[in-house]
Amino acid sequence: MNLDQFSRQFPRVRLAHLPTPLEPLERLSDHLGGPRIYVKRDDCTGLATGGNKTRKLEFLLADALETGCDTIITEGGRQSNHVRQTAAAAAKLGLDCELVQQTAHFWQDPDYDQTGNIFLDRLLGARLHDVPGEADRKPGMAEVAEAVAARGGKPYVIPAGGSTPLGGLGYAGCAFEIADQAEALDITVDHIVLASGSGGTQGGLVAGLLALGGGIAVLGPALGIDIDADPQGVPERVRAVAEGTAALLGVSGGVPASAVAVNSDYAGEAYGAPTPGMVEAVTLLARLEGLLLDPVYSGKAMAGLIDLIRQGVFAAGETIVFIHTGGMPALFAYRGAFEDL
Repeated sequence: MNLDQFSRQFPRVRLAHLPTPLEPLERLSDHLGGPRIYVKRDDCTGLATGGNKTRKLEFLLADALETGCDTIITEGGRQSNHVRQTAAAAAKLGLDCELVQQTAHFWQDPDYDQTGNIFLDRLLGARLHDVPGEADRKPGMAEVAEAVAARGGKPYVIPAGGSTPLGGLGYAGCAFEIADQAEALDITVDHIVLASGSGGTQGGLVAGLLALGGGIAVLGPALGIDIDADPQGVPERVRAVAEGTAALLGVSGGVPASAVAVNSDYAGEAYGAPTPGMVEAVTLLARLEGLLLDPVYSGKAMAGLIDLIRQGVFAAGETIVFIHTGGMPALFAYRGAFEDL
């Protein structure tokens, strides 16, 4: 399967600016003295400051429209990028949007509840429903769905991150994109590195790599950097999405164990909790490349990549693609983590 075949195979609603750029990070590569690093700019997907979830929403909201739903319900943390992009997609398509979000117990800062993604959620017209930081959001989503149905609406419920086999199609498509861009640039990609939490981005990417033939000449394996502080759960979620998405793509033979690689050394104490490595990575990319990472996903994933390069895990002659999953608005909510700048 190639990108053209994939694009014609599944119903989708066009929300993203695709293909996103694949750019060299020359100053960062020189600074680290290691492999050549490229960045896949999925912060440039275009929907309300962009981000990776827009790829997934193209398929999920196509399904919502086909089934006649009029209200989108989803969940996430207080500064969730998925929640913000879902609110934006719903607004663009004229759908109501209900958001079930958790308050944070690990980051006590007034900015966290007022700025960044949470401000954009309100600006985009979504209705917000708060649950305590330790609570399960799923009962809250079920209650909201019941209330929507009771008032005559038809809800469509999207789990955290849009991480379902259908949502995973978005990152299968990203794998095809990277393959085309690598061929056009005449580069061999030895590794792909990205943030991994709810599992849909990495799982979809793994399925796409398998659909491409696994060991094709231009793309190497994907390494997820756990940002959820969940060493057991993240790989399980990645595998579940990879298997479901691979089945949708018609990939035979299942998902080999070697295809799901997750490193859990860089998550810190909890999802969204700042780490010194994240602060260093965000600052370094801003000052060397003029590139803004976010403090929850891409900042921690880049911290992992930088440390692995310093350890010599990646050889100097290799080429790495780092997937920038977006989320820059959350920087404003984490201003306090950068007070020493």
